[in-house]
Amino acid sequence: MASLLEKTQTLIQANLHAIVDRALESNSVAVMKQYIRDAEANLDELEKAAATVGGEVKTLERKYKDYKKRADQLDRNIDTLLMQGKTDLARAAQDELNSTRGLQEQYHEQWVRQQREYDALLNARLKLQAKLKTIRQEQKEMEALLRLAKSKEITVKAIKSLDDLVGVGDGDIARLGESIRTRLDRATAHSEMYASRLDSQMDEALGKGELDMQLEERKRRLGLSQPPETSEDVTEEEEQEEEVSWADLQ
Repeated sequence: MASLLEKTQTLIQANLHAIVDRALESNSVAVMKQYIRDAEANLDELEKAAATVGGEVKTLERKYKDYKKRADQLDRNIDTLLMQGKTDLARAAQDELNSTRGLQEQYHEQWVRQQREYDALLNARLKLQAKLKTIRQEQKEMEALLRLAKSKEITVKAIKSLDDLVGVGDGDIARLGESIRTRLDRATAHSEMYASRLDSQMDEALGKGELDMQLEERKRRLGLSQPPETSEDVTEEEEQEEEVSWADLQ
């Protein structure tokens, strides 16, 4: 049990900065994954040991209480026997009481000792769980950083290749590299201009529509809004216009 607690303490006291530094140096999270595997295995052992010791604590506590109860009963019986003048029986009961008290003390000492060990196991378990949670978070962050670093390396390599294409070789290759850069710049500029124009058009349309809606609502409140023409009104107006036109022709 002592070796288990010592190993757990070593894992708990592990320097996270050192683990991260080794991961950065090796450009890999393998060292962090190994720590997590070791910690998880140790955590399993801790939980099993805590369950075992916790069961022993309950057993010792129960035995201690049983012997204490028996000793208290014997103590009362001795007083009763002495009052009844039964000295021989009282002597035998006293001898049994001494033996019972001895066992009671032994179980009490074992109970207290196992309880301390049980508490130490639970405490170590909580600390290791917290450390394990932290290192898992560090692993995720480290993996993200490594992915970003690899992406940057690819980008830098691509740009360097383009620079080499421009600066090295005959004139045709150099012009090709410069042409690629010019096309990229032009495409980027067009994209930015189009996005800006589209955004402004959308903002203008949405803004005008919102203003029209607000003014129409205000007209309705003031009674200035004209009621929509019905189909019958439109028909009558058209008939009148036709009559006027016919009269003009005559």
